[in-house]
Amino acid sequence: MSDPDDSPKRQELGDLFSNLPTASSPLPARDGRHQPAPGSRRARREAQQNAGGPASAEPVGSGPDAATPAASPDTASSDAASPDSASSAARPEPASASGHQAQEIWAVTPVASGAAASSQQSGRMTEAGAPERAEGRLAVEDDPHSIDALFAPEQHRHVPKKRRGRGCLIGLIVILAILGGIAAGGVWAMNTYGDRINEIMGWGEPKDYEPGQASGEALVTIKSGDTGSPVSTALFEAGVTKTDRVFYDYLIEENPSVTFYPGVYKLQKKMTAAAALKALEDPANRMENTVRIPEGSTVESALPRIVDGVGVPLEELQAAVKDPSAYGVQAERLDGWLFPAVYTFDPGSSAKDIIARMVERTRQSLEDAGVPDADAQRVLTIASIIEREARTPDFAKVSRVIQNRIDEGMKLQMDSTAQYGYGELHAGKASTSSEAQNDPNEWNTYYITGLPKTPIANSSDAAIDAAMHPADGPWLYFVTIDFSTGETQFSETYAQHQQGIEKMRAWCRSNPDYKGC
Repeated sequence: MSDPDDSPKRQELGDLFSNLPTASSPLPARDGRHQPAPGSRRARREAQQNAGGPASAEPVGSGPDAATPAASPDTASSDAASPDSASSAARPEPASASGHQAQEIWAVTPVASGAAASSQQSGRMTEAGAPERAEGRLAVEDDPHSIDALFAPEQHRHVPKKRRGRGCLIGLIVILAILGGIAAGGVWAMNTYGDRINEIMGWGEPKDYEPGQASGEALVTIKSGDTGSPVSTALFEAGVTKTDRVFYDYLIEENPSVTFYPGVYKLQKKMTAAAALKALEDPANRMENTVRIPEGSTVESALPRIVDGVGVPLEELQAAVKDPSAYGVQAERLDGWLFPAVYTFDPGSSAKDIIARMVERTRQSLEDAGVPDADAQRVLTIASIIEREARTPDFAKVSRVIQNRIDEGMKLQMDSTAQYGYGELHAGKASTSSEAQNDPNEWNTYYITGLPKTPIANSSDAAIDAAMHPADGPWLYFVTIDFSTGETQFSETYAQHQQGIEKMRAWCRSNPDYKGC
């Protein structure tokens, strides 16, 4: 209940505030497009204004949880409109977190005169009879639509999702194309420069043996004037080093000015390039008065080796081989009769003693193979072709090819015979030049029918035995299709043989620097 002493003060304040000018709303006037809900306070206020009566405007919080403190006499707002005022100022609510402007809800309460009207108002009445404005109260019970509007969900514009399928597909195709190009380039580079790339990157099979693998015994012959390249090849062919060029490459890097002395050296198999060089520089490994005659050699290629191993002058050796009959050989040449082996001679041995010992060793091999003396020259001739044309595992097959062609009356057409007759046997080529194939001499089996006039090379025990005991088979042709392994194709028909020749040519195209192509 109000204190009576405060009535004059309240009356004065009422008079003061009633004379204040009406505040204008900062918000733009609402147009008729937004109609108030029927029965709402706003509708009643507008109806009161249309009738010429006063009304009070109450701003209400936008959320249902907004606090509505009760106004006391000391704290109540003096915004209550006088009968002359139209409405109080309204303020907008701040924007919500979603970026949409909060919905404004206005509660309009008509002001009744007298005590009877106070029971209809949510605010308090002053002693002067002026109603207080109840701030923050929302009379939703009068209008059920107002709470529906209050809790209505926000309306969002539907944004269609981006269509990513086609873009992802195009990107995937581009990536696959790039990766495919990189892969194709890598394959081309490895096919073209694989050996060089492996060498630079340290990939692939090592070219040198590992230390500690050396075992066994190997004899290597160094001739007068030999330099790093032929010595490297000799070491590889003897089984000392792992590859043909590893020793030469080591010399270039470590000791390019080394001098090699002719002779036969006793080394081990599977040595490193460094260990092989050290062994060749050790005089203890050089065998005195020793000569090694290799398989497939001729008198022309054997004599310089004898000079290097024994020291007999070349002129004396050339004189010693002029007359084959001096050694019981009924032939115009001694090719095929200087048996391939390692010989050690006593100091002071003559050129004739040396040649005689080699011829005697050939006779021993013929006897071991069961060759009659009358057939010695023929068997040595076949054996010499076998030695030049094939590797040891194929000796018996090549012997059968030779025998089958002779039986069929066909020309042998062996490249080795044409090369020997033309003087290019040691040229290092597997194929024969056109000049050699067409040269009319008694050793060229492209020109003559049957066997050459004499043996074309010095034959090993294995070749002599194969000449006496050919394998069973119908083959008439053969060709080496891989010179790195010695793989040989044997054929019964000429069409099959042509396919083998194409394989050999294809291999040589892929390995143009390989010895034999």
